[in-house]
Amino acid sequence: MQQKLADTERRCAMLAAQASGQGSTSALGAGAGDTFVSRLLDIVTQLYQQDQYSDLKVTVGEMTLNAHKFVLAARSDAWSLANLASTSEMDLSDAKPEVAMAMLRWAYTDNLELSEDDAFLIDLMKLANRFQLHLLRERCEKGVMSSVNVRNCIRFYQTAEELDATTLMNYCGEIIASHWDDLRKEDFSTMSAPLLYKMIKSKTEFPLHKAIKVEREDVVFLYLIEMDSQLPGKLNELDNNGDLALDLALSRKLESIATTLVNNKADVDMVDQSGWSLLHKAIQRGDEFASTFLIRHSAQVNAATVGAVETPLHLVCSFSPRKHSGEVMSGMARIAEVLLKTGANPNMQNSKGRTPLHEAVVSGNEPVFNQLLQCKQLDLELKDHEGSTALWLALQYITVSSDPNVNPFEEDAPVVENGTSFDENSFAAQLIQRGSNPDAPDTATENCLLQRAAGAGSEAAALFLATHGAKVNHANKWGETPLHTACRCGLAGLTAELLQQGANPNLQTQKALPDEAQGVSLQSPLHMAIIHNHPDVVSVILEQKANALHATNNLQIIPDFSLLDSMDQTVLGLALWTGMHTIAAQLLGSGASINNTMSNGQTLLHMAIHRQDSKSALFLLEHQADINVRTQEGETALQLAISNQLPLVVDAICTRGADMSVVDKRGHPPLWLALENGLEDIASTLVRHGCDATSWSSGPSGCQQTLLHRAVDENNEVTACFLIRSGCDVNSPRRPGS
Repeated sequence: MQQKLADTERRCAMLAAQASGQGSTSALGAGAGDTFVSRLLDIVTQLYQQDQYSDLKVTVGEMTLNAHKFVLAARSDAWSLANLASTSEMDLSDAKPEVAMAMLRWAYTDNLELSEDDAFLIDLMKLANRFQLHLLRERCEKGVMSSVNVRNCIRFYQTAEELDATTLMNYCGEIIASHWDDLRKEDFSTMSAPLLYKMIKSKTEFPLHKAIKVEREDVVFLYLIEMDSQLPGKLNELDNNGDLALDLALSRKLESIATTLVNNKADVDMVDQSGWSLLHKAIQRGDEFASTFLIRHSAQVNAATVGAVETPLHLVCSFSPRKHSGEVMSGMARIAEVLLKTGANPNMQNSKGRTPLHEAVVSGNEPVFNQLLQCKQLDLELKDHEGSTALWLALQYITVSSDPNVNPFEEDAPVVENGTSFDENSFAAQLIQRGSNPDAPDTATENCLLQRAAGAGSEAAALFLATHGAKVNHANKWGETPLHTACRCGLAGLTAELLQQGANPNLQTQKALPDEAQGVSLQSPLHMAIIHNHPDVVSVILEQKANALHATNNLQIIPDFSLLDSMDQTVLGLALWTGMHTIAAQLLGSGASINNTMSNGQTLLHMAIHRQDSKSALFLLEHQADINVRTQEGETALQLAISNQLPLVVDAICTRGADMSVVDKRGHPPLWLALENGLEDIASTLVRHGCDATSWSSGPSGCQQTLLHRAVDENNEVTACFLIRSGCDVNSPRRPGS
């Protein structure tokens, strides 16, 4: 396309020359003028490198060529220092031969091969500029323009500026403007500082930021010189991306430029639009170089971000090995060390109330965690807004491995006596070793960490605490101990460990727990285990009693099965009322008393009958409950069973030899009590077990009468018939009273 354009321009120039030469001649004269111009151009073309009419010798490389002064003079007046007319030689040996030959060929033929590479065209353009061959330079410019792209536009712009090639310079400038943000530092590496500074100023509102992005310290110096009167304000401006010049320098590890900026009063604590300081941003991107530089230049190490209120130390601690390389993690540890040495406060809390230690634990940042533990000012007991200490957070990561072959009650059991083992290098273990409180009671509930872990079902964490110095008999505001919590939550392993550590199984709650619907207090741990239906936990406590009797460590306390809760219930009673008869049997086997009386004088058998709980009553009878104990009202178990219409219980009591002649406070025997209430099945049971169907007792006017007399007297035909069928005395009359 360039060649076609050049041919068209040449023909146009020829026509213009012909038109100028013919003036106002006639059409006939025009033909003659046209012939002259054409022949003149043809002759000049044919004279290239010819001896004919030659009056000038031109040295090109090692060659000497014939040339013609009038041809060269027609192209330019600037061929040499001397007048061309007065010389017979011209030396072009300092130019590349191929470039000089191309220039001479163009001077004679107006032809230029544009297929050469851009370096050739640049050299030719420089030579044309030297001899003021403006048309040739323009041709070269157009040729070079076809080679200009984003990657070389800077280089061509620089060349065009040197040669004052306006067309090429404007063209390159347009490309530079269109792709300004795509240009790399390498693209500017060869450009002189003044030219680059001039270009940058013309292309951007923030020349300092761009000079740093292309890593040109010399341009930065030019900027500082020019803006001297506006410093340091100009150094602390944010560009359109919200970046600060110092941050750009640091993120590219341009220490010299960064130092220059700081020396010129750039603010090391300047914050961006989000309220983040340079140090915050450097740490966030894992930039150890920038962070260390800023700390060394007195950046505020306790400045907090807006909103999250995170200090540089918080940010360092939040780096996680799950997301970052070992190299980055080591770098964070070094930053933490420098921060602490320069006065960073390890106890500052963010918007969640978390300290850097909290953050290090949550992120699993062991290198920084270790740095914090070495800090004497570290407060291990600070709590976040959820009431958690760093130890509590560390407990979430406790892992436990169980060995079923370990008997927790053997004297030679390992240190962790419930058959579990813990990583003593864990964060939790290190915190306790450093002095962290293993109890850390909650201010609202007074729950200790052990109770909190048990309540959350985290048995591993609770076991860890139990074996690392936690108070096993700590009581919360309701009087609940860790053993209560373990029993309530069904944590058998923890229950065993707590008992081994000396937990008292006989402590009772002082108040009803807030989630206790029935409002029961005075519960022992065993009460808790039973009422929440955890038979495995009950078994642990029963085993504890058996082992405590011959224990040698003096820590274990024998459980008391006679303790009453606020509802006057023993653990045996609770087991019965919750249907845990297997547990009830175990309790009896472990020494629980079956005949204990409640404050109202009732035994468990009385209570079971009152509840009309035949299954529990029969269970008690099978386990030799005393059938002769009376209530405070004087009622026997048999009388209660009849009153509550429990035929199976009546049968069981009679089978065990109950006295069926005992009368109630009205003087009625058990048989009359059954018949009076229409309970013929129970009455039959009594008779079957040998109850006296006649049964003499006091009658009207002090006489003695049988039950039959009484039934007839009361017109109770059904009862009378039953008594007759049962073989009562039908012939004896009433007897006078004694």
